[in-house]
Amino acid sequence: MSSFWNNRITFSIFGESHGPAIGIVIDNLPPGEYIDKEKLLQFMARRAPRKDGTTTPRGEKDLPEIMSGVLNDRTTGAPLCAMIQNTDTRSKDYSDLARLPRPGHADYTGAMRYQGFNDVRGGGHFSGRLTAPLCFAGAVCGQILERRGIYTGAHIASIHGIKDSMFSPTQVTKADLLAVREKAFPVIDDVQGEAMRADILKAREGGESLGGIIECAAVNVPAGIGSPMFEGLENSMAQLIFGIPAVKGLEFGAGFKVAEMVGSQDNDTFYIDESGHVKTRTNNHGGILGGISSGMPITLNVAIKPTASISKPQETVDFRAKTNEILQIKGRHDPCIVARAVPCVEAAVNIALLSHMMNYPHF
Repeated sequence: MSSFWNNRITFSIFGESHGPAIGIVIDNLPPGEYIDKEKLLQFMARRAPRKDGTTTPRGEKDLPEIMSGVLNDRTTGAPLCAMIQNTDTRSKDYSDLARLPRPGHADYTGAMRYQGFNDVRGGGHFSGRLTAPLCFAGAVCGQILERRGIYTGAHIASIHGIKDSMFSPTQVTKADLLAVREKAFPVIDDVQGEAMRADILKAREGGESLGGIIECAAVNVPAGIGSPMFEGLENSMAQLIFGIPAVKGLEFGAGFKVAEMVGSQDNDTFYIDESGHVKTRTNNHGGILGGISSGMPITLNVAIKPTASISKPQETVDFRAKTNEILQIKGRHDPCIVARAVPCVEAAVNIALLSHMMNYPHF
């Protein structure tokens, strides 16, 4: 099943955007781990729609109901199952999409893959709504990691070319990550954040949508986590991150800029710091070498495309009648999903890190 992930930690995401509920089953979590439900809800609230006009007006509370796997706020070792009710759906807005696919969306490819039986309401299982269970899993994994001193954080690096300040690739700290996490609009530079908001509102008024880039970092990850070849840290993170709808690009460290460098520019030279730790003076490798953590901050950038559902009339086809058509999309859609995708990227990184950490001595 495509919504099943198995890499020491196992989880399966189920449900559709306009079905009765969505949810997740997580297995192989370590037993006895304390789960702070208030912090879990705070993490998930960062993904929820905002009331400032920059997101969809669909108002789901995203309150997960834990069905199993936690007793007295501690993981039991049994599969952890959580369900989230869908309470604010308007399925009639999607009645034509079974034959008139939205440009840029998975309506057509989904119909081809599942022979027309896929649920098109709200995007069905292709919807960004399914990132809510992913955030639940990432919040749980994040709490387990933070108890070991490992912190993950992300922010909007840019929207439609409007750029935020960036984390220091070598000096980013826990405090830097938490400072952004506590903001309603996750940017480092609030002035740039306001410019981004204004651009999103302008796009919405014009029937358009915007994309952007998310920068994520993880700090205090010890050296030696991961494996070469197909079990590397990058591999696991990439698989989970590309499970977030609208992700179209991913780079670690200097990413595609390394193609413009010579070896002496790209290579991060090693040194021993004042505490006796092995570090590198630069961090073009993004904290991962050969699929294994180096002890430097893990850094990555994620490209998010503009939301496919826009209100402008667009050319499409009726793939049943084999005719060319004009589609006017109805429904409630985000003019930009970048801000809501920030915790989703963090969640994916948390899950991958914890999965690999469980092979680490003295975990």
